[in-house]
Amino acid sequence: MLSIGKQLTPEQRLSKAVVDIMGRAQALSGVIMIGDRTVEHDEAKVPTACTNGRDEMYGAEFMERLNDAELRFLVLHEVYHKLYRHLTTWRHLYKENPRMANVACDYVINDKIMSEYGKDGWAKMPEGGCYDPKYSGWDTAQVYNDLKQDQDDDDDGQGDSQPQGFDEHDWDGAQEMSADEQRELARDIDEAVRQGALIAGKMGSGGDRNLDELMQPQVDWREVLRDFVQTTCAGTDYSTWRRPSRRYIGAGVYMPSGISEQVGELVVAIDTSGSIGGRELSAFLSEVKAVCDTVHPDKLRLLYWDTKVCRDEVYEVNDQDDLVNSTKPAGGGGTCVECVPEYLREHNINPQACIVLTDGYLYGGWGQWANPVLWCVLDNERAKPDVGTAVHIKSREM
Repeated sequence: MLSIGKQLTPEQRLSKAVVDIMGRAQALSGVIMIGDRTVEHDEAKVPTACTNGRDEMYGAEFMERLNDAELRFLVLHEVYHKLYRHLTTWRHLYKENPRMANVACDYVINDKIMSEYGKDGWAKMPEGGCYDPKYSGWDTAQVYNDLKQDQDDDDDGQGDSQPQGFDEHDWDGAQEMSADEQRELARDIDEAVRQGALIAGKMGSGGDRNLDELMQPQVDWREVLRDFVQTTCAGTDYSTWRRPSRRYIGAGVYMPSGISEQVGELVVAIDTSGSIGGRELSAFLSEVKAVCDTVHPDKLRLLYWDTKVCRDEVYEVNDQDDLVNSTKPAGGGGTCVECVPEYLREHNINPQACIVLTDGYLYGGWGQWANPVLWCVLDNERAKPDVGTAVHIKSREM
């Protein structure tokens, strides 16, 4: 029988912590079993702990500085990164500001662990962790935007004094997984969450109150918007080896990607029936404008509609920088999106893609579209378009 305390090796202490967690948090058992879990004795390679969203790595020297309660917290922390798929869902935040993205993810995770397992001291957050009760119930994007606002408002630059967290996040390692590996990981996590929810239900006590929310895909609408526009605007005018095609790279085959300098017209159709406010509209158009800065459409057409198209604004390439400030929304009646594709047909408008912002409470159907369409549905999870691609947005995420 193994002795306890300092006589245990780092590997034995890690195994003990995992067993302790599985005994108390049975609902997490499936996620805990996903991937490899190793101890690294070279502090230069793993100074604290990290995960790539599948595998977990723990620095032996860092573990020596932690007591058992802190080690349990650390393991839970890495498991929760996997559980919430942070290293894929929020990669675009990492590209914008790596430090702030890391901190935002940690604030979300640590709040959940403190709430579920930290009140009786069974799990204790290691020194230097990111925790603020005000972020309880927030998602990573909300925390990130709040931190960003604080930093913008801080004339003295003290935003850099925010806690840095006690672990590392292997964003690059997450990207190095092939497409097949990423799909398999997503399926494994989905199944583990479903089994965990089932176990929690049979126990009569959740152990983790957040499993229900994890049954829903953790997707950031901004990333979906970027992917949609970049995919639908990808052309084949010429090829480049500088950006390998992602279609084949997952199979280990490097082929040039198709690049088009002839991106045509994009249509953005905005529901002005009354439920979409100015703040949401500004945030949405700012994201659309950011995407346009990447693909450079020849023309961006804004259509404001209720039961008919009430306003048609066209922005040429040189005018798109000012669209957020210069646009003038119109409308305010009912909600019939079928008027939009009808308007496009009547006026012989044939865009490369259409993006529709709506609350999804429609009088009629979803319309007959001749072009790829992305539905950005605000605060209405029940809306299920029967054409195109849909992403659901909560107004608090904007």
